[in-house]
Amino acid sequence: MKAPSPDFSNKAYLLPHINKEGIRFGLIACVIALIPIGGLAYSLATGVCGFVCAALGAASLLFALLAYGVFLFFRDPERFQIDDPKAILSPADGRICLIQQREFPDSFGEMEEFKGRKYWCVSVFMSVFNVHVNRMPTAGTILKKEYIAAGKFFNASLDKASKENERCNYLVKADEGSVYAVTQIAGLVARRIVPGVVDGQHLERIERFGLIRFGSRLDVYLPEGVEPAVKIGQTMVAGETVLGRMA
Repeated sequence: MKAPSPDFSNKAYLLPHINKEGIRFGLIACVIALIPIGGLAYSLATGVCGFVCAALGAASLLFALLAYGVFLFFRDPERFQIDDPKAILSPADGRICLIQQREFPDSFGEMEEFKGRKYWCVSVFMSVFNVHVNRMPTAGTILKKEYIAAGKFFNASLDKASKENERCNYLVKADEGSVYAVTQIAGLVARRIVPGVVDGQHLERIERFGLIRFGSRLDVYLPEGVEPAVKIGQTMVAGETVLGRMA
């Protein structure tokens, strides 16, 4: 498949490509925005002005901006990976909030081949202003997907969110043979993780594998022997920023 060409037009910034998950939410926001706009049109048509028109005008502008913001939340721009086959790329936009050595998450850590072992875990925090489409760090196969509906909504930047919040774990075998894990974690505002893959599915590097609605975090448990190439506070770009390199 031919790689897309970069788009430097103003349209790409003002009207970016929207992920299909956002169409429904965007249309709902537009319908809500039409309510004060309809009220303003009716007031002008019937000669009611003054405070009523000013209030409806302000509400119309606010709701229109909110509807535009909903669409922007689900923007899904193309990404252009670097030419480095050993690079493990960030699966998410955002900032590094935690770098720790941990065992694999949940039931993965109880598997015999991984039990008692610790791996470098890099956590990327996504605010509501970041792109929330998640991309594969490497080309590889989903060995196992594990969804855990814990039901709590701690701030995703906190360490305890990895054990208390709703989350979805992925055990991945990279094409070169290494095994690593990725966890999508719902945050303070997020209300649903949307995985887009199944067990046994093979994906290319930077291919989309899911998203999280309205603020969240991605944890990447690097393969054994791989150390982080990033620092806390560093800004990440999904599918482009290097988290580490395989040996």
